[in-house]
Amino acid sequence: MQIREKVLGEKHRDTATSISNLALLYSQQAKYSDEELLLRRALQIREEALGGEHSETATSIHNLAALYRAQGRYGEAEPLYERALQIREDVLGGQHPETAMSLGNLAALYQAQGRYGEAEPLYERALQIHEAVLGGQHPETATSLGNLAVLYQEQGRLQTALSFCKRALTIWENVLGEQHPDTANSLNNLAMLYVQRDLYSLAMPLFKRSLAICEQVLGAKHPDTQRVRKNYEELRARMRPAQGGRKKKKR
Repeated sequence: MQIREKVLGEKHRDTATSISNLALLYSQQAKYSDEELLLRRALQIREEALGGEHSETATSIHNLAALYRAQGRYGEAEPLYERALQIREDVLGGQHPETAMSLGNLAALYQAQGRYGEAEPLYERALQIHEAVLGGQHPETATSLGNLAVLYQEQGRLQTALSFCKRALTIWENVLGEQHPDTANSLNNLAMLYVQRDLYSLAMPLFKRSLAICEQVLGAKHPDTQRVRKNYEELRARMRPAQGGRKKKKR
């Protein structure tokens, strides 16, 4: 970053890119105050160098909104997400993957606040863009399907959620393979839906598959592995009384 500032100047678009990359590092280290300062600086540079209607400006706005959402500052995040979406629609078009990204993020913000009626059409539009532009077997399409599945799950629309979750899992398996962490995550999500419907016998083998992938690919101490193991152990505990009862009857 310092090299670009010296060579290109503090107000150059490439300097803004370096600043944004450093902000990402701070985000990973949970240094949110430092991250916010850098994101604001990158946004200011891009607005001055490129204008308020440029796709890179939209990216900076989106990044700042994402930070606010992660901090639960929904009121500050919403107008930024809306502005980033508007820029991307105007500059890139209504069928661009980055427009779909903005739709999905704004939908997630609404979802976090329980505004399901506002979130659903945005998720649906993002899915439509991904299917039309990237195809029905693309990871982004699977992500959109998964987002809708979670939204339906939170509303208790479990049958619809199951359908979307199964479609997402099929894509992950076909595109990334059966031993990929995203496949493991999708298996876990589908298993959780079966648990909600008390279909424990269908959930258990999915948890086992998911856990085996996580342990092999991510390691036993990875947060995702620990999360899946917790779900698996909780289901085992639920099933024990029923299994014990069946054994007693056989005697």
